[in-house]
Amino acid sequence: MGRFSKDIAKSYRAAGISDRTAELINLRVSQINGCAYCLDLHARKALEAGETLQRNTLLRTWDECGGLFTEEECAALAIAEAATDLPNPEERIAAVASARLVLSDEQVAAIQWIAIAMNAFNRISILSRHPVKERELS
Repeated sequence: MGRFSKDIAKSYRAAGISDRTAELINLRVSQINGCAYCLDLHARKALEAGETLQRNTLLRTWDECGGLFTEEECAALAIAEAATDLPNPEERIAAVASARLVLSDEQVAAIQWIAIAMNAFNRISILSRHPVKERELS
């Protein structure tokens, strides 16, 4: 998984997606899937990438937070949710079409890959019952 994660990171960085945005995507996908291990890991990684505790906390309600998230981040989160929930085809098409108004095709593809990979990692962690360790907030 480590090599695959590095390849995805190289790809999204080349498309102009920041580590901070990638971690928001990872965290949101993990929230939807209910993967405790990945929630713990990516909440910390998001903070390390410059994310704020407030935005991490409010991520579940990103679409209700006014200007707290940028237009590009909102587009990325909408794609991530569509890739995770797999709503009806019209909703998926609309989410991607809206995202393309603010993101390049390369960025949309990179965000889709981040979400697809995180969905796979969530399932591996859930099925493997990866343990969550108690940690101090840092």
